Amino acid sequence: MPIGDTSHQTMVLLRSAMKACSVRRTWLQVFGLFVIVFLAYQPTWRAGFIWDDDAHLTKNVAVLSPNGLERIWSSLQYSHYYPLTLTTFWVEHRLWELRPLPYHLVNVALHAANAILLWIFLRRLGVPGAWTAAALWAVHSVNVETAAWVTELKNTQSGFFFLLALVLYLRFEDYLSTRDYWLALASGAAGMASKPSTVVLPAIILLLAWWRRGRWNLVDLLRVAPLVVLAASMSLLTVIEQRHHIAVDPNAEWTFTIPQRLMVATRAPWFYASSILWPFQLCFVYPRWELKTDTPTAWIPLAALLAAAGLLWWFRTRRRVRATIFGVGCFVVALLPVLGFFDIYYFQYSFVADHFQYLASAAIIALLTAAVAPCVEAMPHPWLTTVRSIGVVVLTILMALTYRQTQTYTSSEQLFRSTIARNPGCWMAHGNLGNILFYQGRLAEASDQYQQALRIHPNDAQAQNNLGVISLQSGKIDGAIDQFQWALRISPDFAEAHNNLGNVLTQAGRIPEAIEHLELALQIKPNYPEAHYNLAVALKRASQVPMAIEHYMQALQLKPDYSEAYNGLGIALAQTGRAKGAIEAFEKAVHLRPDYAEAQCNLGVALGQAGRIPEGIAHLEKALRLKPDYPEAHYNLGIALEQAGRIPEAIQQYEDAVKLRPDLLGAQNALRRLRGRQ
Repeated sequence: MPIGDTSHQTMVLLRSAMKACSVRRTWLQVFGLFVIVFLAYQPTWRAGFIWDDDAHLTKNVAVLSPNGLERIWSSLQYSHYYPLTLTTFWVEHRLWELRPLPYHLVNVALHAANAILLWIFLRRLGVPGAWTAAALWAVHSVNVETAAWVTELKNTQSGFFFLLALVLYLRFEDYLSTRDYWLALASGAAGMASKPSTVVLPAIILLLAWWRRGRWNLVDLLRVAPLVVLAASMSLLTVIEQRHHIAVDPNAEWTFTIPQRLMVATRAPWFYASSILWPFQLCFVYPRWELKTDTPTAWIPLAALLAAAGLLWWFRTRRRVRATIFGVGCFVVALLPVLGFFDIYYFQYSFVADHFQYLASAAIIALLTAAVAPCVEAMPHPWLTTVRSIGVVVLTILMALTYRQTQTYTSSEQLFRSTIARNPGCWMAHGNLGNILFYQGRLAEASDQYQQALRIHPNDAQAQNNLGVISLQSGKIDGAIDQFQWALRISPDFAEAHNNLGNVLTQAGRIPEAIEHLELALQIKPNYPEAHYNLAVALKRASQVPMAIEHYMQALQLKPDYSEAYNGLGIALAQTGRAKGAIEAFEKAVHLRPDYAEAQCNLGVALGQAGRIPEGIAHLEKALRLKPDYPEAHYNLGIALEQAGRIPEAIQQYEDAVKLRPDLLGAQNALRRLRGRQ
């Protein structure tokens, strides 16, 4: 064999071996990113749902409904307009219902996938230390709020499509593949449909073009034009959605002057950069800044930002400076939607949040890593080993910080107690902790939290409303009425307070006032099943039974598993002589909630009146097993037993009814009648 042929074969084999080694190394790096993410976020395996997971998932009617996809894509009323994220929730709910673990695993897996896409993007750009930057970002604790919170699937999912769009667009620019271009557009659209904040994608692409070529041309603008149209459309929808959810109120916490908005916009980037460099005091809700525009020190962040921008622009012709401008530019552009130029509901609590900087933080971390990596590689071997060891230590520390921070997000109570410990002035955390304690039956502690919220924020209508609910549960009817009325003075369009006030006024016998407030609740919030139910109860008390039936039906259309509404509907139908419909309604009530003693009793009565006495007796006995001190059930069981000819047992039931409720005239009369026969 000629020597030349042997050399050629050797080179082919060598290239093949090097390629195989490179592939193995790539897969090891991918696997490494997944491993460090899942290790850092291991506490999510035992985490539950927190805060507004109910609005996005656990109580979102569109997500829970089998036919909810049309509503998700066509309506702004279901939480917020994140249609693709809500679609993912809809699919997940079909797969594993409301078990928290799979939702957390999906979110963490998406975060790991985003770290891999970030690495691919940086490597394709030739950024030094690309894998290290991706790894540091993957386990940085500023991202815990996104990766450990189910609601923030909107961040991880939109981030996935955002980064995928950038990778595909780079491939398109390098190889001019039409397929990659259209896939990039589709990924960009998917990102915006997952979360509107990714509308910054076309601006990032233009920054990328400027960094690579030092200028823009008409081709760059034409290529990005479809994404600009998509971004403008989604931005318009977001503005409409915010107006839908934020009341127009000159005293609202999110109403700012232009100078105040400028203060937020220039202070926030410094805050986010500092939290990346020093992630030791992270908080779910940071203290809300006081925007005093009349003090010179308030404008220091703006002056510093302008000085830094001017300095960078002055030296922009230098390649490293242009790279710095690209990195800082990506950081600021990614933050643009949350810098205060647009109204955001969250601003009533704080002007900054860790999840706001999910994508932006990658730019700063990559920029810092790219600055350090060449210096490290240029070091002598002994120093190189030491510095790399320090890098491993830094990565380990970040993983430990993320692990600890993730534990904060395992439950709502843990989250809000931790928030109060770091930000005692967070009225929202006090209010939400009060809600948790309320549902645990710890009413005194809940009341204390609501009162603390009101001391910090006297215009907290929700806390005032919740104090009314506690008063109502404690039997303080007049106190509850006062609390609900006070909540409505703070917020006249507070549908829940109108509903609660209507409910308590019904209990107080003030039926016309109750109906007025319940109708107002439905004017403000038409798809409010509890208000429809309470209005039906009030209308029935006012002898307007046909209208009551209509509102019971509307409540059930909105909330098909509303057992109380089925029970109320059954009573109303029975009053109008529709015995068959009443029985069906009661049967649905007890099917949905077998331990519903009142519905079991009503079903027993309805069956007895329909001549199905043995079945009626069975349900009445079940009602008494559930609630032995239920005088009406004893009385109605006595009637059924008497009809069945079981007189001694009937007498016993009547006696039990009278013992529990001496003023139950029907039972007293039945006892006198039966004893008179003996």
